[in-house]
Amino acid sequence: MTERIGISVDVISDVVCPWCFIGQKRLKKAIAAVPDVDVTVHWRPYQLDSTIPPEGLDRKQYMVAKFGGEDRLKQAHTQMLEAARDDDIAFALGDIKISPNTLDAHRVIRWAGGAETDRQDEVVTELFSAFFEQGRNVGDHEVLIDVAGKAGMDSAIVETLLATDSDREAVRAEIETAQRMGITGVPCFLLESRYAVVGAQDAELLADAIGRVAAAKADGTLDAQQG
Repeated sequence: MTERIGISVDVISDVVCPWCFIGQKRLKKAIAAVPDVDVTVHWRPYQLDSTIPPEGLDRKQYMVAKFGGEDRLKQAHTQMLEAARDDDIAFALGDIKISPNTLDAHRVIRWAGGAETDRQDEVVTELFSAFFEQGRNVGDHEVLIDVAGKAGMDSAIVETLLATDSDREAVRAEIETAQRMGITGVPCFLLESRYAVVGAQDAELLADAIGRVAAAKADGTLDAQQG
């Protein structure tokens, strides 16, 4: 391409989804592999389980019940850790004590996106790390306030907003929109709001998809394909 093309990537994810953490790492690699494309990333909410109460649930009991036994849970974790061996994530799954409700975490991500996309990505990174690498309860307001501050947000404003119902319904509406689109698993990468890449695909595949969409946008065929 002779000139830089900008495309948007909406990442639909949940902060307690390990594959979403892996997907974020691979997306970063993919973006670095297409330096001629300006990629703007927006993080969109999804809840793998919205029925978890605000105080959360015992992590081990919840996960064993979800996977149908300890052996199946261990097998799933082993497969996931093997797949992520090159993604620079220090998973500390044994340190996670609470399975949280993630609605408030998604509210914080939404507020971060209202300022600048880089800040939003920093918040998402901090949330993933807090949960999967540090075993912190990302449904707890004190943890969310601390994470927001580390990512450069005004922690006092976040604390004030978390105490209200601000953007609860907006986040729920976004999740419902994703479900109506047929999205049942995350991560899901939406390129230019038109083309979906589902799952934590390899960085090479993501880079190829970004490059193809950017090329189609550059030569005008993207709109033609949509029509």
